[in-house]
Formats: sequence, structure tokens, C-alpha cells
Amino acid sequence: MKTVEISVYGAEVLCPSCVNLPSAKETYEWLEAALSRKYKNQPFKIVYIDIDQPQEEPDKQEFAQKILNDEYFYPLVVIEGKVVGEGSPRLKVICEEMEQYGYIAN
Repeated sequence: MKTVEISVYGAEVLCPSCVNLPSAKETYEWLEAALSRKYKNQPFKIVYIDIDQPQEEPDKQEFAQKILNDEYFYPLVVIEGKVVGEGSPRLKVICEEMEQYGYIAN
């Protein structure tokens, strides 16, 4: 099974349209904990990307720039280059995408 990479994009400042929602960093931490429980002993990589910092990888910089250009809301959740959640990502949708890569819920 391939170890998938989950990228959570965000910024220190809360998204203007995301009032009363968790910050991007809180979403990252929640998602990491939830997926670690759901897919115990199944490796995956989850990274937090600050959109206000330059990115070395072109695809990550492209997503960050799209958020800065208001094409996406943050937190933005991307699995292997596919957007699976933005603003208020849903665990069910993220899990459905993980299971497309062979992950099995515990």
C-alpha cells in the first residue's frame, strides 16, 4: 500500500469567512489524531503548510497561491494532489478518499 500524503493548508490568521470554526492548525491536529485512530498501524504522512511562507515544492506553492488568490478557502485539505475539503473539511469525505488508496478503517 502506498503511504499517502495529506496536506493541510492554512495561516495563522483565521479565514475571514470561517468565523466560529477551528483554525487551520487546529484542523490539522484534529485530522492527524482522527486518522491515526481510524487507520491504526497504517502509515500516512500529514503535513501542515503555512500559506504565508514560501514553499519549496511547486505543487504546494501553487495551492498556497490559489488560496491567497481567493480560489480556495482554508483550511484546505489535499490528498495526493486532490482537494478533499476546504473551509470546514468533513472527516467522512477525507476517509472515503483514504479508502480509495487501500486504507481500512479500524
